[in-house]
Amino acid sequence: MSTLMKTTIVARPLTKAEFAPYGTVIEPYDKEAQTPENSYHINKGYACRHHAIAKAKLDGGDVGMSIFRAKKREFPIALSVMEYHPFGTQAFFSMNGQDYIVIVASAGAPPQSADDLTVFYVQSHQGVQYDANVWHHPLLALGRDSDFLVIDRINGEGKNCYELDIEDWQVQIELASEHSSV
Repeated sequence: MSTLMKTTIVARPLTKAEFAPYGTVIEPYDKEAQTPENSYHINKGYACRHHAIAKAKLDGGDVGMSIFRAKKREFPIALSVMEYHPFGTQAFFSMNGQDYIVIVASAGAPPQSADDLTVFYVQSHQGVQYDANVWHHPLLALGRDSDFLVIDRINGEGKNCYELDIEDWQVQIELASEHSSV
């Protein structure tokens, strides 16, 4: 009889550089990255536009905005499924000011084990946009049930969601000590 070993992955802080292989972090440009082309005042100076932080891409269909209501997860979080969308990007932003977790694996071939997964702790002021074909786990809300603004491809032709069951991997997510009070 074989016994499956549990794997625990600690969520790392979300940064633009570390998330770049999977998509885009949605947050204002920091001072060093601001240029007149990407950050400029509008509305008679009462707002600053941080322009083109992420670009939605799709193959057919329309870009739509939806709200996903994710149920709060308790720690340690057991993972269940990975999915990808071949026809477009998918962006998520917390509407309740709640931190959350995202789990990703490289686009292309399905992840084979927990070693292929990367886990990020996303602060409430950040959003993420997954590139097309990037494997990701469904939303993992922390602290309370949370609403997320989702921008993705809707009503196009062809199947745009493929899933991989990973419950038998026995993967759990934990937070680094600086986030353990969530």
